[in-house]
Amino acid sequence: MWQWLRQLGKGGRETLVALSRPAGRRIPEALWRETLARYPFLAGRGNAHEDRLRQLSLSFLDSKEFHGAKGLVVTDAMALAIAAQACLPVVRLGLHWYDDFVGVVVQPGEVLAHREVTDEFGVVHRYHEVLAGEAMEQGPVMLSWPDVELASAGAEHSYNVVIHEFAHKIDMRNGLADGCPPLPLGFSGSKTASEAHAMWLAAMQFEYETFRERSILAERFSGAKTWLDPYGATSIDEFFAVACEGYFLNRERFSAEHPRLLPLFDEFFQPQPRR
Repeated sequence: MWQWLRQLGKGGRETLVALSRPAGRRIPEALWRETLARYPFLAGRGNAHEDRLRQLSLSFLDSKEFHGAKGLVVTDAMALAIAAQACLPVVRLGLHWYDDFVGVVVQPGEVLAHREVTDEFGVVHRYHEVLAGEAMEQGPVMLSWPDVELASAGAEHSYNVVIHEFAHKIDMRNGLADGCPPLPLGFSGSKTASEAHAMWLAAMQFEYETFRERSILAERFSGAKTWLDPYGATSIDEFFAVACEGYFLNRERFSAEHPRLLPLFDEFFQPQPRR
């Protein structure tokens, strides 16, 4: 891994190049172009955006540690594919939004997770959940590589496990997975942080409940399938992550499906420079 970041040390052993990067070091052009071709939704936003995404991806690779589970070898191409997709939501926000963790665990397939939940009556419920990815508060991000590869099929399906899990990281930036990331002062004309939070959640709650109703109709009564992943109907924080998938994969379709959220997402993810 990191073949272009490595150099031969004494005795021919491979050693990582120090994090203070040599001036002018870049992701190899051929590898970057291959990544954009495989995941075309990363491109098409202008040269400045692409250059910024490329720089952030390199910084992401420098600052994170990738671990292949169950013998999986994480190649340069795999790591860059994950890094570029993870950095897409923070191109304008900055990589510091991901500074609460270091590890990225890449699984060769889905993971069967053991869950234990205590209900309001004190009864403990144990069950298994199949995971394509998981983001832990103040902890690593886990991704199933086959699910990462599914993103190359195109944005029309609105499914991207990398964007989904890193949206959770953004949501949990303030320690709460409630579907509302920490908002900047004066967001959308608000006067206080609590006012901004309430305004965001009001829009999210409305869209979430509407989406949940549509998902139930589709599942139980053969209604029209939702464009966004129906998994978003399980909770408002999952709806936020699923909505982020749609927003970054196909903004035009997202605008038609969820017009109430579009201006909020635009202002948060694409803030205009202050004058």
